[in-house]
Amino acid sequence: MYLTKEKKEEIFAKYGKSAKDTGSAEGQIALFTYRIQHLTELMKQNKKDQVSERALVGLVGKRRKMLDYLKENDIERYRAIIKELNLRK
Repeated sequence: MYLTKEKKEEIFAKYGKSAKDTGSAEGQIALFTYRIQHLTELMKQNKKDQVSERALVGLVGKRRKMLDYLKENDIERYRAIIKELNLRK
């Protein structure tokens, strides 16, 4: 499996407040980004995999909603996570 418990804890420790703080917006956005990157690579290999494509679109939507929430409530945290994850070019 590509997303182990240790990998989740590592992501939340790096981007969230702690490894156990799974509710922070930054941690969730980072986790969505990791999953999106994985599914994007999978889609490059399997172009006709419609189930994975649907999951990818759903994850992108969830990440967008979390980013919009963060942008409305704390613009500095929004700018920091965007810069850290390189989401804008």
